[in-house]
Amino acid sequence: MIKRYKELTEDQKARGIIFSSELCYGGKYVGGGTVHEVTATQKDRDRKIRLLLDDSFFDNSPWKYNLIRK
Repeated sequence: MIKRYKELTEDQKARGIIFSSELCYGGKYVGGGTVHEVTATQKDRDRKIRLLLDDSFFDNSPWKYNLIRK
């Protein structure tokens, strides 16, 4: 699993998102999976971010990239 870091989209910034994670197959980081988002107002935001950054569970899966936006 390779982490790729990108900036938040304008839509995410407008909605108050501070972090997102999406598993992607490859190519141009085309995901198709679920995007997990964290807002600044969530009580356990630090824990959620830590868990989303730990993608070792997916090392032997068809997912190739963890697209991180912050």
